[in-house]
Amino acid sequence: MSERAAPFYCPYCGDEDLRPGETGHGTWECAACNRAFQLKFLGLLAHGLRRNDAEGNAT
Repeated sequence: MSERAAPFYCPYCGDEDLRPGETGHGTWECAACNRAFQLKFLGLLAHGLRRNDAEGNAT
């Protein structure tokens, strides 16, 4: 089992002083702006990413 990736910076203020939150899985607390936030993986998109053919064909 691998560990989950941690965020590198706060999505609100951009500071890097983050600590895991106490309220549950995926919660983080920012010491700089005193905000708490939660990260959650929703799933994969059914269609995925598609490249425009005009961009890939440089002739």
